[in-house]
Amino acid sequence: MATTPAEADNAITGTVMFYKAPQPLSVEQHGKLGLRREDRPYAFAAEGHMTPLTVTEFANAAGSFPIIFVGDDKTPVGVLGLNAGESLFAEKDGSYTTGAYIPAYIRRYPFVLANDEGQQRMIVCIDRGSDLLVEGGEQPLFDDKGQPTEYTQNAIKFCDDFETERRRTESFVKLLIELDLLERTQSQFTPTLPNGQPGQPQLIAEFWGVSEEKLNKLPADKYIQLRDNGALSQIYAHLLSLNNWDKLIAIASSKSLAANAA
Repeated sequence: MATTPAEADNAITGTVMFYKAPQPLSVEQHGKLGLRREDRPYAFAAEGHMTPLTVTEFANAAGSFPIIFVGDDKTPVGVLGLNAGESLFAEKDGSYTTGAYIPAYIRRYPFVLANDEGQQRMIVCIDRGSDLLVEGGEQPLFDDKGQPTEYTQNAIKFCDDFETERRRTESFVKLLIELDLLERTQSQFTPTLPNGQPGQPQLIAEFWGVSEEKLNKLPADKYIQLRDNGALSQIYAHLLSLNNWDKLIAIASSKSLAANAA
C-alpha cells in the first residue's frame, strides 16, 4: 500500500512523462491545495503521442488506437499520435476525443507513485507543476483535520491499483519473451496520388508486436497456458488494435485539412 509521508523532504529523482515537478504529498506543503474543477482537464497530455498501458486495459484500448511494445523492456504503450509530441486525442484546450479510451496513466494525473529508495517503499506524489492544483481548489486534498479527503483517498487507491496492474503487465511481457512471441514489425501507409494511383509506401512506425505465426505454432500445452491465465485474450486485443493505424492516419488527415482550412 502506498503511504502519504508526513514530511516532504524526500528527493524525487528521474522523470515521469507529463509530470513537471513531482513532490511527495504532505499536509504541511499541500494542505491548502485542491483540484480545480475543469470540464476539459487533459491539456497536460496534448504532447503525449504514446502512453504506457497496463495489460488489463488492452481490451478497452483496442477499439481506439494501436497497442505496441517498445524499448528494451518491451513496454506496452498506446499510440495516440503519429508525430512525436502530438496527441491526436488530447487537445491543448484540455478536451479529449469523445468516445476514445483514456488510459489509466492519464486518468491518474496529477497523482503518481514514486520509489522511496531509502525506505524501500512507494510514496504518493503530486505534480506541483500542474495548473489543475491551486490553493482553495474546489476539490481539497486534505480536510480541516489535516487528513486526506475522500477524493485524495480514492486517488491514492487508483495509484495503488495502477501499480499492481503495472507489475502484472511486467509478468505478461516476461511470458511473451519467454515464449519468443515478440518480433520486430512495421506499420506502413501507402498514399494515393492525385491521379488515383498508389504512391510509395511510407514507414509510420517500427515496433515490437506479437507474431501470429509464432503464436499459432506454440505447443498445445503452452497455448492452453495462455488461454487459462487470461493472456491469450490480451494478445488478441493487441493484434486487433493494430488495425487502428488507418484510424490514426484518418484522424491526422482530418485535423490537417481542418487546420489548412482555418
